[in-house]
Amino acid sequence: MAQASRDAAGRTYDVIVVGSGASGGWAAKRLAEAGVNVLMLDAGRALTDADYKEHVPAYALDYRNRANDRIRETRSRQKDCYACTEYNYDWFVNDNEEPYTTPNGKPFSWQGRTRVIGGRTNVWGRQSYRFSDYDFKAASLDGHGIDWPISYKDLESYYDLVEDYVGISGQAENDPLLPDSKFHPAMGMSCAEHHVRGVLKKAFNRTLTIGRAANITKPLNGRAACHYCGPCERGCATHSYFNSAFTTVADALKTGKCTLVQNAMVHQVLMDATGKKARGVSYIDRTTRQVKEVNARVVILAAQALESVRIMLNSAPGGLANSSGALGKYLMDHTWVAGGASAEFPEHPTKPSVNGPNRPNGTYAIRFRNRPGEAKHKDFLRGYGYQGGGSAGFNFAAPGFGAAYKQAVKDNALTEFRFAGFGEVLPYEDNHVSIDPNVVDAFGIPVLRISMEWKENEKKMIPDMGYAAAEMLEAAGGRNIRPFFFLDRVPGYGIHEMGIARMGADPKNSVLNQFQQTHDIANLLVTDASGFTSGGCQNPTLTIMALTVRSMDHLLQEMKQGNV
Repeated sequence: MAQASRDAAGRTYDVIVVGSGASGGWAAKRLAEAGVNVLMLDAGRALTDADYKEHVPAYALDYRNRANDRIRETRSRQKDCYACTEYNYDWFVNDNEEPYTTPNGKPFSWQGRTRVIGGRTNVWGRQSYRFSDYDFKAASLDGHGIDWPISYKDLESYYDLVEDYVGISGQAENDPLLPDSKFHPAMGMSCAEHHVRGVLKKAFNRTLTIGRAANITKPLNGRAACHYCGPCERGCATHSYFNSAFTTVADALKTGKCTLVQNAMVHQVLMDATGKKARGVSYIDRTTRQVKEVNARVVILAAQALESVRIMLNSAPGGLANSSGALGKYLMDHTWVAGGASAEFPEHPTKPSVNGPNRPNGTYAIRFRNRPGEAKHKDFLRGYGYQGGGSAGFNFAAPGFGAAYKQAVKDNALTEFRFAGFGEVLPYEDNHVSIDPNVVDAFGIPVLRISMEWKENEKKMIPDMGYAAAEMLEAAGGRNIRPFFFLDRVPGYGIHEMGIARMGADPKNSVLNQFQQTHDIANLLVTDASGFTSGGCQNPTLTIMALTVRSMDHLLQEMKQGNV
């Protein structure tokens, strides 16, 4: 391979990777193991196993994990995220230092922003689902948006590769809308979950399955099987869940071909004199506030969708690689727990325990609306899946006093089942991000202005989540059925930002090609979820990783052939 230019320190790099999360970790691993000299830049700091507190009880903390108001003093938006607690709040962005703006009347919760190596894979929900051609080719099926420039067959072997390495527990269901993965043994389902699963299949021909989770259930590459302690968002000293920091990033560093720079706030992609090739990036050292430049033959942005596009928008007037005008447009999330229902199942009791085991996973109901070959829903396109599952809790409303009350609390445990809908959000041009010309962060970098709202399709889908969930729970014999739906659910709570530098076959209406190269600049790639053409209703991280590996294999060929 041809050598890249040298940075100020005299080190030679072929590729710069910005970000160390699900995408950045895989990019660095795949390239470094192929002998490419990689510089990884991340705005965060490294954690060690000593930073993980999954086994620390709340009473051992200064504020007993009851300091939410104190946390919001510096993490006002990050505290919206379920994972941001006293245990780990310092892993997250300080919202006072790194704000963003929204228009009046259009709130958006940009949460889950971390400043640690591994990014969101430190705290993610680990639900891992493949997309199918009903996602990649959805536009051809219903006419909204554009198709992805790839098919399922293009990505299938890369899903296999990623799953072999990451470790996905689950079970096969042979449903074309949710292709099966290469699974570790499935986590067990409760009696109530098995009952609901059976009723859904028999009465509705719908599939309820155990969640497909990036928690290993057998040893893998030195990582121990999950021991069901439960709070994965606090870290995992046994490395039983997938976190790029102790998997892909560690592998990349072991090669000796990857250099990691921590606390590096990348804010611009730098171009050569012709204006047609990227030559490197500029970043601000979070500790010293010095501005530094590094150069390489290829630049890969994998900083998370909103962060990567912010860099592109700050790199050139009108945005870098934006001849299509699509950069920053078609922002998508999922409608998070927007509709659903819960019910009690006393006939299928589960004994609660304060000591666990705590299964770090739930159930998943595969999308059943607007399936090919079936009647289309009269009110909306696409569909939704349900996450949730069974739970057992102590009945603190039980009668009695003293020892009798304590016994009643245990003997009258509540066994429930809950459906929580995650719906697909269509890509709309006016759901977009831009640079706010009047606000900069603590490092002097102009911030994002995020403008997003649910449209008619989402607002008609959300009530159906509640009605359908209640109907299924009633058929299963549930008691005290409680449906819910929220038409005013704030975008961003899905923490699945996608689509603002979308892939496409036509450079006139997309930013990236099928290998996540920008149409305008061949040596600039964007490999996070900003390239998603549509969002499906499945969690995006598994697809992010598979796409990244595919793109890196193509990049290696392009570099060997001298095309980039």
